[in-house]
Amino acid sequence: MSHSSAGAGLPANMVVLERGWLSSNNILFLGAHETAVVDTGYATHAEQTVALVESVLGDRALDRILNTHLHSDHCGGNSALEERYPSVRIEIPPGEAALVEHWDEGGLSFLATGQNCPRFGFGGLLRPDTECMLGDRPWQVHAAPGHDPHSIILFDAASRTLISADALWEHGFGIAFPELAGEPSFGEMAATLDLIESLEPLRVIPGHGAAFDDVSKALSVARKRLDGLQRDPIKHARHAIKVLMKFKLLEMQVVALEEWRLWLHSTPYLAMIHARFFGGVEFDQLTADILQELIAAGAAEKDQIAIRNL
Repeated sequence: MSHSSAGAGLPANMVVLERGWLSSNNILFLGAHETAVVDTGYATHAEQTVALVESVLGDRALDRILNTHLHSDHCGGNSALEERYPSVRIEIPPGEAALVEHWDEGGLSFLATGQNCPRFGFGGLLRPDTECMLGDRPWQVHAAPGHDPHSIILFDAASRTLISADALWEHGFGIAFPELAGEPSFGEMAATLDLIESLEPLRVIPGHGAAFDDVSKALSVARKRLDGLQRDPIKHARHAIKVLMKFKLLEMQVVALEEWRLWLHSTPYLAMIHARFFGGVEFDQLTADILQELIAAGAAEKDQIAIRNL
């Protein structure tokens, strides 16, 4: 599912392709001499991503891909777009450049979360505290750690438009993944929210969901949620397991019970979260309880042989 928007206070040469929850939004820039896309969605949606980009670009080539961070739902379409547009230049934040160069799926998040991302290369780095040209306008590159330690956000001071990735959504933000691994990041998340407030954006294009302009309300919601998670890290950890499970169900749609069990037991992040936060509960019991919550919420169904996404 996707729809595009241009206008609504956004720069005229920008098109936002709002995607479903398995894929991040794609933000296209149509400059006089150069085109670009920020974030490319998940691998299983790559064919749709290519078709959507083609529908916007028409006869033009795609010149640049920029990734705000290297989670699989933001860079999973890189490889397919690289194949479609062989001269495209991929630009990534510098923190994981060596891991991408050597394609270390263990160091990157893909293996740990049990997700997929086809290999891609890169030709440039999005260094914080610099500017990059997008759609003939200079966009500021800012470090935005918290959800991901290497994430960046992009800000156009002229139109006061912010591309916030997963640092701020209209109703929250992405999971604080480093926190789950024992690397404190709630403080970094709070600092990133303060940075966003200091930029005074008039509108925000998030990594997921529709663009919004009530930024102060979104910041208030985010800070209240962050405060709650800081007070109850176990709630955050349980939510993270649920998000990873739901993501996999969205990807697979239908999965046999034994295949589901194998995925649960072969996903390092789930084992790590269990060990750090839920040592008193059997792993199978914990994941069964969380699956039951998804079923009770109408997000999944289970019979004797399979689990289905709803």
